Amino acid sequence: MALSNKFGWIVLATGNKSEMSVGYTTLYGDLAGGFAVIKDVFKTLVYSLCAWRNSPAAVVAPVVGPPQHRPVASPIPSSIIERAPLRSSGRPRDEDSLPPYDVLDRILKGYVELDQSREQLIAQGLPEAEVDRAIRLVDHAEYKRRQAPPGIKVSTRAFGRDRRMPITNRYRG
Repeated sequence: MALSNKFGWIVLATGNKSEMSVGYTTLYGDLAGGFAVIKDVFKTLVYSLCAWRNSPAAVVAPVVGPPQHRPVASPIPSSIIERAPLRSSGRPRDEDSLPPYDVLDRILKGYVELDQSREQLIAQGLPEAEVDRAIRLVDHAEYKRRQAPPGIKVSTRAFGRDRRMPITNRYRG
């Protein structure tokens, strides 16, 4: 942020919708920044977008010009895409305390975007314990989402103006 202040640049926050939904973002980590580009994009879609971004770069282009101007084989290194998501401050990996992101994102899409109830989610074959945990995490993470930077809305229902929950008086949706 110091460079942003000094040069007028904008720092991009890296928290995605899956992590922001359940509170697995850190205020001085992936929420730090002036604009959150992927705040309304589920983690599974982030991985798909990364794969898409790397696909045209894999095409070998003729080498022209100095080395710093040559095309990069993959702009996003595979080590970044393949490593397990980690929580902040050396805490356990996301997968140690959350369902796999393909399951979590189905739960979150139903609960957050489609306004489906616990019973409707379970009727779709989603694990009851994971549905209960995800709903609890989403409802308790509202205070953190309120502190997130603004971002692009790409879904039918984004956090913020489209979906707000009270954060006081022990509200339990």
